[in-house]
Amino acid sequence: MFFDTDCGGVVSNIAYLRFIEIARTLLAEKLDLSLAQMAETKRYPVVVRTEINYRRAAKLGDRLVIEGWLDRLERARFWCGFQILRPQDKALVAECRQSLALIEMPEGKLLRLPESWEKYRAQEVQSASAAATNVGASEGTTP
Repeated sequence: MFFDTDCGGVVSNIAYLRFIEIARTLLAEKLDLSLAQMAETKRYPVVVRTEINYRRAAKLGDRLVIEGWLDRLERARFWCGFQILRPQDKALVAECRQSLALIEMPEGKLLRLPESWEKYRAQEVQSASAAATNVGASEGTTP
């Protein structure tokens, strides 16, 4: 979008964080934590830390793909990973990690993470490993 860029047509760094926020919201839905469920249960993930590395500039008109995954789980804290990719040239535009905690409002009580999240993460790791194996096999048969 035009409002995401500076006068030179380069995407602003704050826009990347908004893209990541959208990807994190979609990931939360996969973890049975939709916005409606958050409002109903008063349980919310809160960002504790964000680390982002900008690798390439995205420009006005670029189509970007944002991938997000559950990276690491602890007892009461978790990490999500994100990549912003430009499919046209297969460029990695940015990488991000966020540390979050799950809290219950209005008390601000820190909650243990649901056990189902570990199962979800294990399935994602298994799927990613299978996809990497398949990619490697197909690359080996390409003339």
